[in-house]
Amino acid sequence: MNKICKLFGIQYPVVQGGMVWCSGWRLASAVSNCGGLGLIGAGSMHPEILEEHIRNTKAATNKPFGVNVPLLYPETERIMNIIVRMGVKVVFTSAGNPKKWTGWLKDKGITVVHVVSSSVFAEKSESAGVDAIVAEGFEAGGHNGREETTTLALIPSVRKATGLPLLAAGGIASGQAILSAMVLGADGVQIGSRFAVSEESSAHLHFKSLVTQMGEGETWLALKKLAPVRFVKNAFFELVDEAEKRGASAEELRELLGKGRAKKGIFEGDLENGELEIGQVSAAIHEILPVKTIMENLISEYKLAVKDISADERFDF
Repeated sequence: MNKICKLFGIQYPVVQGGMVWCSGWRLASAVSNCGGLGLIGAGSMHPEILEEHIRNTKAATNKPFGVNVPLLYPETERIMNIIVRMGVKVVFTSAGNPKKWTGWLKDKGITVVHVVSSSVFAEKSESAGVDAIVAEGFEAGGHNGREETTTLALIPSVRKATGLPLLAAGGIASGQAILSAMVLGADGVQIGSRFAVSEESSAHLHFKSLVTQMGEGETWLALKKLAPVRFVKNAFFELVDEAEKRGASAEELRELLGKGRAKKGIFEGDLENGELEIGQVSAAIHEILPVKTIMENLISEYKLAVKDISADERFDF
């Protein structure tokens, strides 16, 4: 049996990314109901809002689901206590040191997965006691690695560094990409951008529509002095880019970001003044689809790709 399916008790080794302002209870429960693992994105939620989303997810599905917790946020302790109190069984951590929370969560019977951008951090995560690792390449949206290692290069490197169940993330939005990641050594995938542009995503329609019209090269990694983020190139990005080019300090960049920039862009639909986060694979996403259709497409494409390889003369050498 596939390691990821066994670990989480799911049908397909497909995990939905816990994305800020996209991954609410509707998206998480829809992915879980379709045989994947849905994640609530706690990064955009105050603790009481997270509690509401966990409650709604439990009402909408009897399948496994989890919560993604970026460790750089100030209310992490309250969020973790809510997760334990409400009986969530899976936690994905990111953007921080896994040692701080992994043991505490595992002592309470919770499966812990940490997101990394290098083989060094994969080894540190394994030492911290995590149950699985997400290796996220430079192509991904949201918070990213300073190393700028692509998924194609990262997955084999992390696979050599650890024997833990491994999820590939970054640039994956098709069944063919799932197969490619698994050939490189992944046991499954975590998919963000494709689900961010689903009907069930809580992102604003203006944001989803913009993504479906984007071409290659319309996103860029910025804010390396803080926590690297992949932005859509808009008026706000130009402000950030100009500040970084003139050598703005981390404090200046924090002031420029202010509060609520991602909410303004992704959730409220301000496409010029908001912080718009999406992966490079956005150039291949042209429709806003229901999760059920997205999952069906991913699985059918994967199965067809496996079949085609055995019959394609390109692979006969």
